[in-house]
Amino acid sequence: MRDRGYTGGGLAGVPPGFHWGGAPDETLGGGDGADRELVASIIRDNKVDAIIHFAGSIVVPESVADPLAYYENNTCKTRTLIETAVREGVPNFIFSSTAAVYGGAGLEPVREDARLAPESPYGLSKLMSEWMLRDAAIAHGLRYTALRYFNVAGADPKGRTGQSTPGATHLIKVACETALGKRSFMQVFGTDYPTPDGTCMRDYIHVSDLAAAHRLALQRLRAGGSSLVANCGYSHGYSVLEVIDSVRRVFGHDFEVRMGDRRAGDAAAVVANSELARGELGWTPQRDNLDQIVADALAWERILTSKNSALG
Repeated sequence: MRDRGYTGGGLAGVPPGFHWGGAPDETLGGGDGADRELVASIIRDNKVDAIIHFAGSIVVPESVADPLAYYENNTCKTRTLIETAVREGVPNFIFSSTAAVYGGAGLEPVREDARLAPESPYGLSKLMSEWMLRDAAIAHGLRYTALRYFNVAGADPKGRTGQSTPGATHLIKVACETALGKRSFMQVFGTDYPTPDGTCMRDYIHVSDLAAAHRLALQRLRAGGSSLVANCGYSHGYSVLEVIDSVRRVFGHDFEVRMGDRRAGDAAAVVANSELARGELGWTPQRDNLDQIVADALAWERILTSKNSALG
């Protein structure tokens, strides 16, 4: 967004040692989007006309183990943020939703009008947030875009940002950490799914293409566009084993992979039909290449190691 001249700031629960994660001129403040008074003051002081809501808990097995925490953080706090936006007259709202709302959709690319059947509290927590946005739009005139992310991966090609979460569970990040020796091995959860090689299949999207989708969604809303729910993915998937092969290929060396049992809440396969986003947003992905996604993720892991080492 900054590269295209947009101004704005971020409000986040920033982990200790990660304040370097924002742009140099960005207001990256610690805080909670459910803090009504804080958010209202930011909206008034900065004449905010749009909120892009990325915050949330995203680990599927964790949501199965602690569903109430996910409903609190993802659903209840989103409700409070929506309410504050409505009360303060913010006309535009962009929400980070998820392909997990579909559950196990199968190998064929899934459309936005497909049956919604989340298989985890994580997916349901996001779906309930979508419902609240829909109803708030009808009742209060809020216009929104909910982008259903498929599996976001890679990193900023300029090396400025990337996934920095300690103890991450995302496949490509875990594989890159293992390749670089940050983990002694990685595990594949389930080899008996109804997919070509028995492992889960996902649609992996480069974070830069996802960022472009948000920029285009904001542009569309500001131009008076109606509310929209749209998939963000490349419309083809890769299995867990295919991703691991890509990391090995790009890294140039092998690393230990262990086979394990299925993990609670994981769907067999979810792949996006992204025709709606391409048509309504004018979205044209530029980085639809698994090896490139992996290369950017590996480069970021090396940068992250250097940054964290410098911090001591």
